Amino acid sequence: MDTDKSDDSAALRNKLIAARQALPDRLERAVQLQSVLRVWLVGRNETTIGAYWPIKGEFDPLPALYRWSEADEARRIGLPVVDRTAGSLRFHVWYPGCPTELDAYDIPKPKGTEVFEPQLLLLPCVGYGPEGVRLGYGGGFYDRTVAALKPRPKRVGLCYSNGFLPFLRGKPEDLPLDALITDDGVVWQAEDR
Repeated sequence: MDTDKSDDSAALRNKLIAARQALPDRLERAVQLQSVLRVWLVGRNETTIGAYWPIKGEFDPLPALYRWSEADEARRIGLPVVDRTAGSLRFHVWYPGCPTELDAYDIPKPKGTEVFEPQLLLLPCVGYGPEGVRLGYGGGFYDRTVAALKPRPKRVGLCYSNGFLPFLRGKPEDLPLDALITDDGVVWQAEDR
């Protein structure tokens, strides 16, 4: 990626993050997205889901996931822990009240819990485009992580609907999402993945 495009991407990310943090109705959108996610999870067969600790005004999927996990004691939720050497993530079991510590980016991570490979990943989106194109923070952690996992987990992007970018297109190295969920509902879902 050349410098101009890299600068443009950073500026776009900063603009979208600022807009998300300034949403006057972010709480209402979060409540709606919690509802959409909870209903969507009802039809899923996975028993292990990797998620994220919300930062910078991101949607918090953990309440919906906790409700999902209550229905079956075999269900596990994981939060990412950065493997700086590999530039990827490992997922450690998380539950409400689980001991945490700050990682290198000052984001809470589970402390001393089991590592597992998720069957489904919930990914935070800074923005999103048509057909499940995800704009993340640009570090590539999730793409590297998913590429290394066998079998590959299903990938679901979560974003507030104000993050839609009609002009956003994926790059060949980007791993596509299997679904994209916003406060407006399931706005995109792959048929054959």
